[in-house]
Amino acid sequence: MAKTRTLALLWDNFGPLHQDRLRALTDVFGASRSVVGIELCGRSDTYDWRGFDHQGFEKLTLFQNKDLSALGTGELFWKLITAARKLGRGDYILCHWNVTAIFLFAIWLRLTGSKVYTMGCSKFDDKPRSARKEALKSLMFLPYQGGIASGRRSIDYFRFLGVPSEKLSGEYNTVSIERIRTLSGQDPAPGGTPFDERYFLCVARLVPKKNHAMLLEAYAHYRASTTEPARDLVLCGSGPEEQSLRGLAKRLGIADYVRFTGFVQTEEVSRHLSRALALLLPSLEEQFGNVVPEAQAAGLPVILSDNAGARDLLVRSAVNGFVVEPDNPVGMSFFMRELSENRALWEGMARAASQAAMGGDVTELCRAVANITGMPADLPQRPSLPGSEYVHGAG
Repeated sequence: MAKTRTLALLWDNFGPLHQDRLRALTDVFGASRSVVGIELCGRSDTYDWRGFDHQGFEKLTLFQNKDLSALGTGELFWKLITAARKLGRGDYILCHWNVTAIFLFAIWLRLTGSKVYTMGCSKFDDKPRSARKEALKSLMFLPYQGGIASGRRSIDYFRFLGVPSEKLSGEYNTVSIERIRTLSGQDPAPGGTPFDERYFLCVARLVPKKNHAMLLEAYAHYRASTTEPARDLVLCGSGPEEQSLRGLAKRLGIADYVRFTGFVQTEEVSRHLSRALALLLPSLEEQFGNVVPEAQAAGLPVILSDNAGARDLLVRSAVNGFVVEPDNPVGMSFFMRELSENRALWEGMARAASQAAMGGDVTELCRAVANITGMPADLPQRPSLPGSEYVHGAG
């Protein structure tokens, strides 16, 4: 079959997750479409990702030695339309709807015969919203003919902003479950690292919205209340809050049991996941939480705040994880203690976490692309969330 149209996905800077998604899309659609990833910048203004293997997909970088914050609207818009002229008409799926040049590019694509879609994971409850700002924001979505979101709340928010509901699908935030399991170097929990040697793990930037201060309070409460030998806490991530968090750990008397690793690459994150007891993610604001499907790939139960979009798609409380309020350190410490002291509970939840992981696999992004574009795709049936068989009163 001749390749008649382009399928392009656009992000500001590519990391391992973008690699996963583009390779999967190339595998599924590459026989009939020219699949390409458009990378705006060769550097990220947020993450210190190390260069990685680009084999298996086509990547076009517009500004090799800049990050997004350094780009002007005019220069970015011109580069985008120059690239699109070379790539030709097709289906363009764009992140960063709020960047003026992307908005103008979306209009240009519509006017020149391409189909254009948005993708993202924002939810209405991420932050306080005002009617005036939301009305103005909806204007930015007028060029888009559909979109790929993450979970029920994210899909609802795109619909609220005017993206056509019949062309809305999930799931956007996906990873290669196979890659994470391969990098971990051992079987998913409850296999692999022995139960008694595992520790608590948080993988998140050290910024206020990730709520590490509450996490440290919960960990201090856990250490004071456990009847078993207490487990250490490992914090993977870098950011401006590191020194204040170190000071808080010292004041709480837990500094000797909390390890700050700094920013770690995906290989080391995967190894930490393989050695952890549970992933902790108590964010005040969390559009999704990409580390959740990564943790489930390693068989980890997740304790996360109800703000995280990933809980809609991947977590069923008391089945494969626990959901807690982000201002409730006592509740979080209770769940930590339950997993730490009850091996049978942890093993059952670890198996359920592994079962749920495929709901966050890159296969689901391929399914979403097929849904909104109408392209045929031979994909396995979407997995059900563990425990969902009881939702409608089965039996």
